Amino acid sequence: MQILNSSIEDIASIFKLYEEAIIFQKTKFNKHWQGFERTLVETEISENRQWKIVIDEQIACIFAVTYEDVLIWGEKSNDPAIYIHRIATNPAFRGQHFVKAIINWANAFCKLNNKKFIRMDTWGDNEPLIAYYQSCGFQFLGLTTLQKSEGLPKHYEGACLSLFEIEVN
Repeated sequence: MQILNSSIEDIASIFKLYEEAIIFQKTKFNKHWQGFERTLVETEISENRQWKIVIDEQIACIFAVTYEDVLIWGEKSNDPAIYIHRIATNPAFRGQHFVKAIINWANAFCKLNNKKFIRMDTWGDNEPLIAYYQSCGFQFLGLTTLQKSEGLPKHYEGACLSLFEIEVN
């Protein structure tokens, strides 16, 4: 398994994984992603913030990162942190605990880049996912309701979110 930066050549695969993730989300919960702008993903790729997990030369999982997240995290966005977004797993590779692999990668990344926190969010009422993130080592910090979502993907409009954090040692 390797975690590598995604490239522009991966964009079709990235959007296919997003589509498959939305289909999967609809079977598990009453909320789901509502698609993403191509320019968002292109920007993440050009800024080396879109990542892929590769197994046997196949993209097994993707995720994106940011280094600030003001609309979701408010004042805490000033902290030295990495924010993980949009984890999407190739259905052929489900069940391989990629969140834990991403946490291990993020922990090393944070140490190299002087970041002190690994952070994530999800819908505030997605109890199974909240429990899963906690089982992966995230501390549940509570709920926040977004007042503004301009610039964020559509599924964030008016969302109540659960916030999670791991402090890097």
